Amino acid sequence: MRIEQQPAYVLHSRPYRETSLLLECLTRDHGRLGVVARGVRRERARVQRAQLEPFQPLSLDLLLRGELATLQSAEHVAPPLRLTGDAGLAGLYLNELSVRLTGRQDPLPELFDAYARTLPRLAGGEPLAWSLRRFERDLLEAVGYGLQLEFEAESGEPVEPTQLYRYAVEQGPAPCRAGTAHALRGADLLALSEDVMPDAAGLSALRVMMREVIRFHLGGGELRAWHVLGAAMSRR
Repeated sequence: MRIEQQPAYVLHSRPYRETSLLLECLTRDHGRLGVVARGVRRERARVQRAQLEPFQPLSLDLLLRGELATLQSAEHVAPPLRLTGDAGLAGLYLNELSVRLTGRQDPLPELFDAYARTLPRLAGGEPLAWSLRRFERDLLEAVGYGLQLEFEAESGEPVEPTQLYRYAVEQGPAPCRAGTAHALRGADLLALSEDVMPDAAGLSALRVMMREVIRFHLGGGELRAWHVLGAAMSRR
């Protein structure tokens, strides 16, 4: 199947054979695709390796056969985004999370849109913690693991801003007492639902909650980016 002028981002690349790359690409209409970029590591390649760096909005022509697609051409559709320092690490986290929580050839246009929204936020200096929580929320929704943030798990009653809750991954928020491990305020859950940035304490509590949720959907696994980001923060 020929795929033409497909909006895409490169999430990951690794050497493939002597002169090629194997890419993981997030596309708008076909989801995550494994793409063989033949010959791009040659000095005079028609498509240069630099054109396939992460965080660049691309238009790809592909030939899809079976599990993998073959790259036919790649064009930039906007100036490349420069993510450096912590923003660059956050971008790599987006990429790893997108690879780990999606399957190949599963169309997820909502995820593509969320990714495309988040990169400019990272590049523009918006608070990284809030940008990441918003992306995690939107990714989970896109892949069918949407969060229950507005109603209590058992009673179905609306979440109360002043109440403390413990979030159960497959159920939702359950009221809890002060001192409960990983408790967070109802106001923080509602802030995430309403897309309003909470205070620093709320962002910290949401980070812990999201890590629990993501770890559950990874089957108890870890993300390499968690350790990289943690090490970077500990050096400050």
